[in-house]
Amino acid sequence: MGTSHGGSLRIYLGAAPGVGKTYAMLGEAHRRIARGTDVVAAYVEDHARPRTRELLAGLETVPRRHVTHRGAQFTEMDLDAVLARRPKVALVDELAHTNVPGSRHAKRWQDVEELLRAGIDVVSTVNIQHLESLGDVVEGITGVRQQETVPDEVVRRAAQIHLVDMDPDALRRRLAHGNVYTPDRVDAALSHYFRPGNLTALRELALLWTADRVDEYLLRYRAEHGIAATWQTRERIVVGLTGGPEGATLIRRAARIAAKGSGSELLAVHVVRSDGLAGPAAGDLAGQRRLVEDLGGSYHSVVGADIPAALLDFARGVDATQVVLGSSRRKAWQYVLGPGVGATVARESGDIDVHIVTHEHVAGGRPRLPGRLPIGLGRARAVGGWLIGVGGPPLLTLLLRAGTGTPGLTTPLLLFLALTVAAALVGGVFPAIAAALVGSLLLNYYFAPPTHTFTISDPQNLLALAIFVAVGISVASVVDLAARRAQQAARSRAETEILGYLAGAVLRGEDGTDSITALLDRVRETFAMESAALLEFTAGPDAGGPPAGEPGEGEGEGDGKGESDGKGDGGGRGAGDGGGAGDGGTTGDGGEAAGGWSTAASVGPHPALEPEAADVEVPAGERLVLALNGRVLPAEDRRVLVAFAAQTAALLERRRLAEQAARARRLAEGNRIRTALLAAVSHDLRTPLAGIKAAVTSLRSDEVDWSEEDEAELLAGIETGADRLNHLIGNLLDMSRLRTGAVHALLREVALEEVVPAALADVPADAVRLELPEALPLVRVDTGLLERAVANVVENAVKYSPPGRPVVIRADPLALPDGTRVEVRVIDRGPGVPEEAKDLVFEPFQRYGDAPTAGTGVGLGLAVARGFTEATGGTLTAEDTPGGGLSMVFTLPTAPGPAPAPELREAAPER
Repeated sequence: MGTSHGGSLRIYLGAAPGVGKTYAMLGEAHRRIARGTDVVAAYVEDHARPRTRELLAGLETVPRRHVTHRGAQFTEMDLDAVLARRPKVALVDELAHTNVPGSRHAKRWQDVEELLRAGIDVVSTVNIQHLESLGDVVEGITGVRQQETVPDEVVRRAAQIHLVDMDPDALRRRLAHGNVYTPDRVDAALSHYFRPGNLTALRELALLWTADRVDEYLLRYRAEHGIAATWQTRERIVVGLTGGPEGATLIRRAARIAAKGSGSELLAVHVVRSDGLAGPAAGDLAGQRRLVEDLGGSYHSVVGADIPAALLDFARGVDATQVVLGSSRRKAWQYVLGPGVGATVARESGDIDVHIVTHEHVAGGRPRLPGRLPIGLGRARAVGGWLIGVGGPPLLTLLLRAGTGTPGLTTPLLLFLALTVAAALVGGVFPAIAAALVGSLLLNYYFAPPTHTFTISDPQNLLALAIFVAVGISVASVVDLAARRAQQAARSRAETEILGYLAGAVLRGEDGTDSITALLDRVRETFAMESAALLEFTAGPDAGGPPAGEPGEGEGEGDGKGESDGKGDGGGRGAGDGGGAGDGGTTGDGGEAAGGWSTAASVGPHPALEPEAADVEVPAGERLVLALNGRVLPAEDRRVLVAFAAQTAALLERRRLAEQAARARRLAEGNRIRTALLAAVSHDLRTPLAGIKAAVTSLRSDEVDWSEEDEAELLAGIETGADRLNHLIGNLLDMSRLRTGAVHALLREVALEEVVPAALADVPADAVRLELPEALPLVRVDTGLLERAVANVVENAVKYSPPGRPVVIRADPLALPDGTRVEVRVIDRGPGVPEEAKDLVFEPFQRYGDAPTAGTGVGLGLAVARGFTEATGGTLTAEDTPGGGLSMVFTLPTAPGPAPAPELREAAPER
């Protein structure tokens, strides 16, 4: 990560806490210090581990920044202090950490990017479970959803990634010896998150993810050094598909080969011929493509006139180790036309193993559509045609002359005409013309009286020879025209297949960056290119469009936002933030920003950064260009490429329109909230305001002499009205924060005994009864948000509970298939809610029955409670209470902790 002018990022990647990432990072720091490098610990978490503290003690540490959030004190990395100190290397632990709200950046990896842009090298740590793309996988393994994640691309862009590996049994021993967690947490951790199966699965994820990164390095190295030989670092099995009936057999056979090796890849490829050979039905290939994807493989389609060469080029391009092909369906006599694809691939495969798989359709012949002529004139047929056209007439003359007697002119004329037609059928128009001309001369010299001279005495013989030449050339022209039309039809079929793919993408409504990348990858494969990029011109304040001339000569380090200090005449480039080339422009002679090209999406190594650097460029819109590197395309290929360019531009525009629509929906939701807020202000807030106003006016009046009891009652009314106002306004503000996405959960491990009693501070002591087990697993939640959610739900339950029937709060561990949760039930004995209204009660500004006598709120309490609960990673649902009433059920994620059989105790709320 970083630019040529920025710092570099090194990451220590581990499979689980405790494998030694921080220890390895500190060891690297001491090695660099020994070499004279300026290293500081910008933020290192020692987790109270003695050996880690010993290594940290010898390093210069930047003091942390203290932050207060919801009354609690937190420490964060002091980004400004690190930038001011400006070391050569900064140690920043826990890359996926979420900063306390109010920090400059929401995530620590964003702090790291700023350090890199400032030219500071960073060494950091992260666990595999914190990678964004693996969140669902890790949750399925461990039952714990990781709230703190880092985008995969941030880690992939690191200059170096070091895997810190440890055997699961060794890690569990470290845990048991107290080298990871404090003794009171060891048993719980060993029985939950650190189970051997969990650790083994996480270790495999880390190894495979790192192996993929190594593959990227390897492919880039091979491309840069022009290495074509296969390096068998990982088994990659390529299965060649023709679309024939044997395809399913080949796919399953290749899948079994791939399954024998861990980490093997299955790739299916179909070569679309552009030389006129008949192709399979699209439905057959579609079914085979689905089968490949169902078996965990990937499907690819490439264009190539020479099927064996195209297949081997693809296999070498993906560094394949094995190729699986089916036995030929050709008849025995058809082998005189050539050895076939399988034999050619096996002969020219080099160090790639080739499997020829038998099937029930061997030698069954290739199915053809009724009436379809043999089409396509390959190199072998062209050579054969010239041999027949040039060598056939002399040979036929020798045969005729070797016979007894003189055959006359009629028989040789018909035989030479047949030979000319054969040359046309095999080689096309030019061999047939050669056969007609050579044959006419031989007929004239050897068979037309007088023989052995080119003089023709009989006019009928002259007419016969002229008709012979005309018929031969006409037949050759017709055959050649048919072959050309067949080639055009085959190319049109290939183009139709590709355009059908594009149309399918439109109908499926694909959008987003992933779809654009997939489409660019399809472009690269279809046209056999090395890389493809969608470039966008970002104009400066006074620039009306893309630059017409060459890039300016100025140079400067940009910040990726369109600024640079260089001087130039046209659009240039600045160094971008985050490791790629930025989209900044150089400054022109007149001091006006001229803009520059930025990469909207790209695939393949070394994509073009501007149109002038591409081998092929196609306009995709007013400010968009599709740029490809690898080879120069023929003109006939550009028609389909234009369709690809238009589709990529449409996908980019659709993505942006979707983002605008999402913003519009948020604005519409905000308008709805504001409208409801005005209604609430005009209705629900007037009552407490009116009561406060009346009480204050009465107390200020000189016409009435109030007793102490009366004054106390009026003051109590003022206090009650003010509390109601404070509660209502708090809920309104909380709902506004939820709707605008301004609520950021700060998760930490807490005990429910700390949260629930604090949420009952404003509830009468006799209105609630707690039933909590003596020992519950710790929950990983935002304490403030959960406390507010519980308070709102309890207040609602107390409001509807009949007198003398206290609300019961009960908590129990809940064993689920994906792990352990804690379930907190708030149980009341009120009238309950019908099944169809259970979701409605969580909507903003909704009160069941809309009865003002049931309460004084604006219908936001439960909506805020559900929003806060979901922000902490939990859920809030409504259920019927057995025997009558309503139960609100919180399901909360647990931190590693014990889950013993509960022993109930009753406790009054802490006041």
